[in-house]
Amino acid sequence: MAMFWIQFVLVLGAVLIGIRRGGVALGLIGGLGVTVLTLFFRDAPSEPPIAVMLIILAVVTASATLQVAGGLDYLVQLTEKMLRAHPKYVTILAPLSTFFLTVCVGTGHAVYALLPVISDVAIKTGTRPERPMAIASVASQMGITASPVAAAVTFFLGFAAKTGHPVTLMQILSITLPAGVVGVLAAASWSFNRGKDLDKDDEFQARLQDPEFRKALDAEVTTLDKEVSGTAKLSVALFFAGVATIILFAVFPKLLPMAADGKALAMTTVVQFIMLAYGALIMFVGNVKAKEIAHSSVFISGMIAVVSIFGIAWMSDTFITANKKFLVDNIGVMVKMAPWTFAIATFCISAFVKSQAATLAITLPLGIALNLPITLLLGLIPASYAYFFFAFYPSDLAAINFDRTGTTRIGKYLLNHSFMLPGLIGVSTSTVVAYLISNAIL
Repeated sequence: MAMFWIQFVLVLGAVLIGIRRGGVALGLIGGLGVTVLTLFFRDAPSEPPIAVMLIILAVVTASATLQVAGGLDYLVQLTEKMLRAHPKYVTILAPLSTFFLTVCVGTGHAVYALLPVISDVAIKTGTRPERPMAIASVASQMGITASPVAAAVTFFLGFAAKTGHPVTLMQILSITLPAGVVGVLAAASWSFNRGKDLDKDDEFQARLQDPEFRKALDAEVTTLDKEVSGTAKLSVALFFAGVATIILFAVFPKLLPMAADGKALAMTTVVQFIMLAYGALIMFVGNVKAKEIAHSSVFISGMIAVVSIFGIAWMSDTFITANKKFLVDNIGVMVKMAPWTFAIATFCISAFVKSQAATLAITLPLGIALNLPITLLLGLIPASYAYFFFAFYPSDLAAINFDRTGTTRIGKYLLNHSFMLPGLIGVSTSTVVAYLISNAIL
């Protein structure tokens, strides 16, 4: 027992130091943890998550190529046209837009270009910007677990196959997509009446007396004046064709050839070559320079995720495999009797680990070691998003900065910020819905 707790403190300390350092530090320190567990504690290292890393690498490369080709700009323009056509419903349409934008492209980073537009639409209609802005930021991250090309979903797909508990891509999406939509709608509905209307907000009215502040509010913010090329539009069509091809093979696996060992070709492999192939097509059609792909924000953030998962997943899996008996004997019974405790643990980890894929890399090995049913693990996927809790994530900070009225903010007591209640409502609702769906259909 003493050896378990010593190793537990080591692993926890590595995670906390990695979080504090940020960036690729989580992966590097995870690798250091594997070294210490192997050489000093004589634990056998588990297999590194190679398949998962390759999936994320392929998807991120294709998404980054789409960004450089101008495809993300085109998607943002289409979304802005819809919001400006129906401005009175911005509190509902904005979060749904950011949610599905993430579902389509597999990353929440596309939301940055849309946030100033959402703020502008709200201001022009007299809507308190905090209402759509906060939930729009939260919804952009909730969409990750509902995207067929997001790192969190592909990690779950690859890890489940690796551990002998395979699930299909369609099974995952049939649970996370409707659950995510319901969660977003619940949080958006609550947001409709949050805070005071701008004409009744004394603080806002006082700030209006400042000519510079009033001038900033009157500034026009739009992406519609930016010319989008035909190749950018074609790149979007190609990217969606890639996603559709993956879904097609997931629904009709018999269309695929057999693997070399005579077994069905794994979807984890299919996702890799399909996304790389469509990424290449986008590169050719858009005449995209390879150097620009490597320097894009989507590619950089994706590579950070790959390194983080490499180290942290390897360290977690090594620790849990070495201590499986202790965990099953002491924790397994409690978790099986009260599954919500595993959801809370996942949520708490995510509050510090600013990545849903990295959070799942820590919790899924534990869930498998505890012999939790795959239906439960699938149902608890939405709980892997909690980094709104401290409101230091880039999308939250961007929402605060783009709200020219100052209504979207971090409160005096740090945790009483604009994103807390929408996040708690959205995540808790989607987790409950996902759990109910997973038990009903699997």
